[in-house]
Amino acid sequence: MKEITALEFKKLKDTNSDFQLIDVREEHELEICEIGGIHIPMGEVMDNLDKISKTKQVVIHCRSGARSGAICQALEAQGYTNVYNLKGGIIAYADDVDDTITKY
Repeated sequence: MKEITALEFKKLKDTNSDFQLIDVREEHELEICEIGGIHIPMGEVMDNLDKISKTKQVVIHCRSGARSGAICQALEAQGYTNVYNLKGGIIAYADDVDDTITKY
């Protein structure tokens, strides 16, 4: 499984790179904090493969990186070669990039 750190992800955002961000957390977690992207809850990802790019870099995130890591592995098993887990999830992003994000 490929991973991207919070700082590497920030560089992607800052350089306006062409990538897709997918948040696999649950709806109630979005109310606490978010960093953008398409929201597809973990349990619904496999039913929404048509929404996930196979051509551009896809960064998948959750709270800590565990759920998004599992989704990356599941997508790789479906033939995706362009998916990256946000290592440490939104917690790492809050720690390393944006300390205004609420951690939970």
